[in-house]
Amino acid sequence: MEKVRFGIIGCGNISQNHIGNFESGKIKDGEVTAICDINPEKMEATKEKFGDKFATFTDAKEMMASGKVDAVIICTPHYLHPELAIAAMDAGIHCIVEKPAGVYTLQVKEMLERAKTAKTKLSMMFNQRTNPAFKKMREMVQSGKIGDVKRTNWIITNWYRTQEYYDSGSWRATWAGEGGGVLYNQSPHQLDLFQWIVGMMPSRVHAFCHFGKWHNIEVEDDVTCYVEYPNGATGVFITTTADAPGTNRFEITGTKGKLVFENDKLYFTELEINEREHCFATNIAFNAPPAKETVEIPLEGENSQHAGVCQNFVDAILGRDTLFAPVEDGINGVILANSMLLSTWLGRTVELPFDDALFYEELKKRIAISKPHPVKDKVAQYGA
Repeated sequence: MEKVRFGIIGCGNISQNHIGNFESGKIKDGEVTAICDINPEKMEATKEKFGDKFATFTDAKEMMASGKVDAVIICTPHYLHPELAIAAMDAGIHCIVEKPAGVYTLQVKEMLERAKTAKTKLSMMFNQRTNPAFKKMREMVQSGKIGDVKRTNWIITNWYRTQEYYDSGSWRATWAGEGGGVLYNQSPHQLDLFQWIVGMMPSRVHAFCHFGKWHNIEVEDDVTCYVEYPNGATGVFITTTADAPGTNRFEITGTKGKLVFENDKLYFTELEINEREHCFATNIAFNAPPAKETVEIPLEGENSQHAGVCQNFVDAILGRDTLFAPVEDGINGVILANSMLLSTWLGRTVELPFDDALFYEELKKRIAISKPHPVKDKVAQYGA
């Protein structure tokens, strides 16, 4: 194989970004040859934008069996992600799964079990892992530069959404159609990074999710979560789609210093002595450990985002690289999202790992009374 032929499953908002990257030549040795959507009007809109060059399908499995694609990118509503990934594996087709990996852990675990015997490549579309700032944060934490992690704080509220956004698809922001709100649509990248950078999952979660607090929707649009880690560290994760102006600030405090990501820049304040050693060595009651001057950390490389993940995927298929976002990593963000919802529904702290079946039973209660938006599906219009 000299060139990887891609099929796009789902012709909504994100698919336009993916096709645009291929059409502009950002992915070497990769091309889009087919598109698929159950709504023919969306495929026609895609062809009007990019040209009548793609084979079209209304059934994903037919596209996988057509011989016209070597790989697919799954851009459908969340519930379908594991099902379609399994179908791709069964068909011998390579697969990139858009975030999240699925809605609930039981279905993601089924996908991962099948992946153990798959002979194809499977990747998550964790495009924020290409951000030089997050890559550097991970490197500094994993190398011990900031010492032992003591605290994490991420407030990520800079993705304001109007009611028009939610009304752009009948499946959006419903338990039956999407399975969740801001934790599943906007925050999966941050939930992935929250544990990928720190290098460990929380052991306990206590969350307060507010459902339809700021919009006419069923699911969560405002979340405040407290976490505890196995090493005794604590953290807070806050997200919403209703703050204007919003904030994106991630702090990690360790025994040797503090990292702060904000406004696309990374800052480090290094202590001259380990805080734990200083605490018990000093004889001065109000004496904080001395710190060096806060510095901005130089960042190397480009933030290639979706195109970077696709290029890495193509290179892995062609034997030139290894996957930096393997599908196995996808379950961690789903575990965090599930645990936050479960904590809210039960009104108590949730221990990780939690009962997968219990979460699914609670989710099904919401699905049973879920109602689709009475609107016509369309591609949402973004502001300037």
